[in-house]
Amino acid sequence: MAPVPPARFREQRRRKLVFLGDVDHAEVQARCAGFIEAMQGHGTVHIIRPKAFTFEAGFDSMVSLLKKKGSGAVDGVFAASDLLAMGAIRALAEHGLRVPDEVSVIGYDDTPGAASFVPPLTSVHQDLRDGGVLLGRKMLALLNEEPVASEVLPTRLIVRQT
Repeated sequence: MAPVPPARFREQRRRKLVFLGDVDHAEVQARCAGFIEAMQGHGTVHIIRPKAFTFEAGFDSMVSLLKKKGSGAVDGVFAASDLLAMGAIRALAEHGLRVPDEVSVIGYDDTPGAASFVPPLTSVHQDLRDGGVLLGRKMLALLNEEPVASEVLPTRLIVRQT
């Protein structure tokens, strides 16, 4: 779930929101559900479901939305990955929308490129090393036919310029 980004969007009075991510993935679906629940009564959420977690998918998805609904269709984007967010920012810029003045964007993962992107990307940080270690342990347990359960790692919002 994503408890922190909604507070940021409410602070900035963002009401025309986009969740950008493939909700067919359980983890992304949980982020989306948490976002929608937290934004209840604070705006409308349009879900865009790119199948890839790439810069190009974020760009193409946002271009498609802007062509279909116009530049006033969005003032906040919460992307399921930093690369999707970066692609969305490029599409917004190419359509004359200024980030963060007109549209706020938040990514997810806080990858190394997030801080050096222009403008530096606000992102939900999760410790990728801890996630990798946990994943490895769970895979070994499955190979040993031991039970495994889903776990949620702690996150925090890294506020930058978007």
